[in-house]
Amino acid sequence: MTITAAPAHLHDGYQTGARTMRVVEVRPLTDAITHFRFAPIDGTLTSYQPGSHLIVQAGATRNAYSLVDDGMYPDSYGISVLRKDTGRGSQWLHTNLVEGELIEIEGPRPMFAPVLDQHRALLVAGGIGITPILSHARAAAREGLPVEVVYSYRPGQGAHLDDLRALADLSDVTVYEATSVDETIELLTKRLAAQPLGTHAYACGPAPLLDSYTRLASAAGWPAARVHLERFTAPEQDPGDPFTVSLADGTAIDVPPGVSLLERLLDNGVDVGNMCRQGVCGECRIPLRAGEITHRDYVLSDDEKAAGDAMLCCVSRGAGDLVLDVARPAPPS
Repeated sequence: MTITAAPAHLHDGYQTGARTMRVVEVRPLTDAITHFRFAPIDGTLTSYQPGSHLIVQAGATRNAYSLVDDGMYPDSYGISVLRKDTGRGSQWLHTNLVEGELIEIEGPRPMFAPVLDQHRALLVAGGIGITPILSHARAAAREGLPVEVVYSYRPGQGAHLDDLRALADLSDVTVYEATSVDETIELLTKRLAAQPLGTHAYACGPAPLLDSYTRLASAAGWPAARVHLERFTAPEQDPGDPFTVSLADGTAIDVPPGVSLLERLLDNGVDVGNMCRQGVCGECRIPLRAGEITHRDYVLSDDEKAAGDAMLCCVSRGAGDLVLDVARPAPPS
């Protein structure tokens, strides 16, 4: 699964900075999904929470990919990538990476971690969304935690099925498979209704699956605090209304409809980290001094949005004029 990465101020406890690693495995899982594994050239690797991501320098693109292992004492990092022929990261990885190559990585970063005191989990995956779900399942199996996995996939595109089935044979992991929309809806309805009180649910997959998952969980009486998900794409946004921002140095920047604040900041020489440009990663979070925000991201919590002191500038907009706590870099002397 691909998702872009969150910035350092959102998460603690992950490794920062780039590191060169060696490709030690390139293994096709389906005709469109390949498993890549990286090992350190020297030193040890950082342990990580299940649901973490690795940032990979894929040619000219930095992409984040879900790690598939349980995260405890790793001697290598494994990701599985769906090829998309868009000329970006996944295509570059499939075209260029062979065993023995060197590659730059950052992380791991804990972007979809489990609740620490949970006693049972329901894990839901659609397509390549199996990658963080497999990480959760492997960690649960290691800890002896009972979990159920609902995996929805198209025939022939079920990556890591052997791994899931092996977990089910050796641990308290139960796997349910669906290969159509109707089967998926039926399974989700039954498994959500069957969970004992206190279960936490986690889902990753395409938007229609996540929409069904949240709708069915609500209908089954699940409290929102126990329904977790990870998006790797966001619904299309409307163009929005025009607004103006003032930078900390007094510079005023107009943001017209259909143009993101991120684009206008970059146009004006303000260096803002970014990757997804859809509001699902958190990389472009910027601080705010004053003004009302129309939040349109899928990263900030309700409490963070209510605080009104930060925004994701790739999708969120001003409901009027804003004053940002960022400035253009000073010209070289």
